Amino acid sequence: MDKMFDFALTGELLGLDFVRTALLAAAVLGLVAGVLGPLVVMRRMSFAVHGTAELAFTGAAGALLLGVGVELGGLAGAVIAALLIGILGGRESERDSVIGVILAFGLGMGVLLLSFYEGRSANKFGILVGQIITIDSTNLNLLVGASVVVLVVLAVIYRPLLFATVDPAVATARGVPVRLLSLIFAVLVGISSALGVQIVGALLVVSLMVTPAAAAARVTASPWKATVLSIVFAEIAALGGIILSLAPGKPVSAFVTTISFVIYLVCRLIAWLRGRSTRVRVEPTATPQPALR
Repeated sequence: MDKMFDFALTGELLGLDFVRTALLAAAVLGLVAGVLGPLVVMRRMSFAVHGTAELAFTGAAGALLLGVGVELGGLAGAVIAALLIGILGGRESERDSVIGVILAFGLGMGVLLLSFYEGRSANKFGILVGQIITIDSTNLNLLVGASVVVLVVLAVIYRPLLFATVDPAVATARGVPVRLLSLIFAVLVGISSALGVQIVGALLVVSLMVTPAAAAARVTASPWKATVLSIVFAEIAALGGIILSLAPGKPVSAFVTTISFVIYLVCRLIAWLRGRSTRVRVEPTATPQPALR
């Protein structure tokens, strides 16, 4: 604990190449998570993010066992999970159960694959809670490339996707391909979830994909403002988490999740104060009773 606020040590570590690479990767991830987050919240897909992250964990565990890039395995696993959720969970009434089935399967298979791995235990732990020292230029290039693809595709489908999110019945009646857009968006969420495995780990990707957007939704109803705030909150959590974790040498995910949670609590407090002041302003004044004669 005495190293938690060792700013001199933090300053020294910030000069290392791998730390700057990790910060750049976190900044890219924060941007993607911040952009996708409000749509994830509006479409009630928070559980889906966790489900895709679990199969990203399975893919990463398989890649670790085979000796190939963990990031590639995680990406493949998350995309497969997203496709399964999009195809099998087409009906909203079935979606939660489908995600639960996929999540349980992914976690079980991931644990099994890790049990066969005989390398360093730190590699196993890193898949679950993140490990920034494993992020190199190759990982960064893949992350940036995948992020660009996600943002470009999202920009193309954003307007009809937002329409389908706000009012799917009317969007369907207007000829918007709601089912196809849902499938594409699920794949984008899967890719983004996989990108966060090395930074915050498969178990805690939700802290960047959902929590900042949920916080933003508490203080604004505008999709555009919510997106901007979500990006800001995600960047603060991702970058701040890495910086705070440097001196004590603890997992980044603990700090990222803590910062995200504090931001969420602050936004809830702001929303409560606004609601209280509004109720006070609109509360009608007491009507004077006529005097009894």
